[in-house]
Amino acid sequence: MAENIVTREDLARAREIDFVTTFGGSIGKLMEAMGVTRKVPKQAGTVLKAYKASGELGSGVVAEGAAIPLSKYKTEAIPCKEITLKKWRKAASAEAIIDRGYDQAVDMLTDEMLRDVQKSIRKDFFTFLATGTGTASGQTFQEALAKSWGQLQVLFDDDGVSCVFFMNPLDVAEYLATAPITMQTAFGMSYVANFMGLGTVILNASVPQGKIYATAPDNLVLYYIPVNGADLNGAFDFTADDTGYIGIHEEADYTTMTAADTVVCGMELFAERLDGVVVASIGGA
Repeated sequence: MAENIVTREDLARAREIDFVTTFGGSIGKLMEAMGVTRKVPKQAGTVLKAYKASGELGSGVVAEGAAIPLSKYKTEAIPCKEITLKKWRKAASAEAIIDRGYDQAVDMLTDEMLRDVQKSIRKDFFTFLATGTGTASGQTFQEALAKSWGQLQVLFDDDGVSCVFFMNPLDVAEYLATAPITMQTAFGMSYVANFMGLGTVILNASVPQGKIYATAPDNLVLYYIPVNGADLNGAFDFTADDTGYIGIHEEADYTTMTAADTVVCGMELFAERLDGVVVASIGGA
């Protein structure tokens, strides 16, 4: 074989790299938009735990020459959301490739598979946000949004806390039609930075109409299984980018004459404090 010739195996590797970099770039852009800075890779044999500090400060009023009493504080473990490695697989038969061509039988379906993986992660995240214990309500979406913002300032005891809101597009469609705003997209979702001066608003149909989920970016944690680490790379050969958020392996199965793709991803985006997630209702209590 001639030197430096591009082989079918080289092209398969290029497709795998494109798959993982598209996913990693998309989720990275979303994390940046939401202001999430805590990205925790799972290590083999470890369990993620968060700790909450609590206690009581002494009065500070001490008589002259008297011993200063100790202020008592303690830390306690808070349960964190567990993580599961999810696995998907698809295969295109030799007959499908002959009939439809390789691009349609394999590449297009792989792209669709990527979109479905993203959709499943978004769905899990919004399902989790719905369990938030903070509450607010307003007759209009602007009022509900403002009440959510106010609740977060109280919950995090900081007037300068930044906020991120999740809403159904139908709840803000009328406002968006006339407002001079710039929409951007990340991970299959539209978002508006500095919406009404309150924070970032992310729009997605996975949020029930009439509801707003709100929290502080510092309350969000991206916990993931690095497919290029966590000892997985010692047993399996997955193509992944530097983040390791998702991995793909493409191979030909000659026993069934199919071109198979195996995709793995273990990712959980969750809030450390459930009481720091406000679920607001539009249109009343």
